[in-house]
Amino acid sequence: MHDHASPGIRGAGNRRLLGISLAITAVVMVVQIIGAALSGSLALLADAAHMFTDAAALVIALIASAVAARPANDRRTFGFQRAEVFGALANGVILVVLSVWVAYEGIHRLLNPGEVQVAGGLMLVVAIVGLVANAVAMWLLSAPQRTSINVRGAYLEVMGDLIGSAAVIVAAVLIVTTGWVQADAIASLLIAAMIVPRAISLLREVVSVLSESTPKGMHVTEIRDHILETPGVVDCHDVHVWQLTRGAPVFTAHVVVDDEALRDGRAGAILQRLQSCLTDHFDVEHSTFQLEPAGHVEHDAHA
Repeated sequence: MHDHASPGIRGAGNRRLLGISLAITAVVMVVQIIGAALSGSLALLADAAHMFTDAAALVIALIASAVAARPANDRRTFGFQRAEVFGALANGVILVVLSVWVAYEGIHRLLNPGEVQVAGGLMLVVAIVGLVANAVAMWLLSAPQRTSINVRGAYLEVMGDLIGSAAVIVAAVLIVTTGWVQADAIASLLIAAMIVPRAISLLREVVSVLSESTPKGMHVTEIRDHILETPGVVDCHDVHVWQLTRGAPVFTAHVVVDDEALRDGRAGAILQRLQSCLTDHFDVEHSTFQLEPAGHVEHDAHA
């Protein structure tokens, strides 16, 4: 995995950036809870609940990031990078539970407004604070989320908060200008509707990793064609591509080499060229090739 982080605060390690984002999220969550209690806003309370969920998700992400940094051993030969995937799985489940709760409360409030009073002005101020804080957290996580599925989960959480804060701001403006308190419940339903696609997208990626599917954007046919272009290679089979976590693809293949190349002692050069091909063209750092002479018969062959 390559580190393409930019200089400055965003160039800090993933764990430090997650820690900063956690601090921002926790502070804003407390502000929103207080604001919701004082203003009577369900949308603000829903956004605060989302913040609470994000704080829990960021804690999970930090723990997973620390575990993933542990070195490989004889029992876990690939190391602990899959811990990031399990952290992302927890994030996805939390998002689903949250969306169901917000939708239920929003519908209940919309159908039974009662004598609820919402202080739109206070609601607006708190929502603006949340919007600014979420924008800062998103900016911090924007670079590392491209290479870590774990940070990606946290980034999506913060993105949802930012959009949710924007929805609360619109509802607050409507309440202040028109007195239409149902806008608060509608904003809550909008927050729930925004959560679901993000949760599905994250869970789909987790399932793809855990089922060892070919990483998105990588094509086995294209990789095989590159391998077959290598001088001395006559065939390629048993090609497998999967990933330990986002940005950590793994590749294995059986490569048939012509007898002349083997007799001339060019097997080492062919192997080095194949590994360089995978690294340079497909950004695969971990590749394993089994070189075979023409006519080799495998005892346990599988396609």
